[in-house]
Amino acid sequence: MTITLLYMALCLLIAFVGVNRKFGFWGYFFCSFFLTPPIGALLILASDPKPKSRQVRKSPDSSVSHPESTTGDP
Repeated sequence: MTITLLYMALCLLIAFVGVNRKFGFWGYFFCSFFLTPPIGALLILASDPKPKSRQVRKSPDSSVSHPESTTGDP
């Protein structure tokens, strides 16, 4: 029973570390659970961070969306 609790705790720890990574909490939790925690840790080390989402603003005179300009141009 102690080994099972330790195994689950390691899976949860890896999942919390992977929250801001590509697969997210549940992806890393299930990878760690089914493939063992050391494999889950290797997946975290090999994965990329989540891509940053681009903000989209609506044009006031139409329903067309335009991406936010990073240079300040209209």
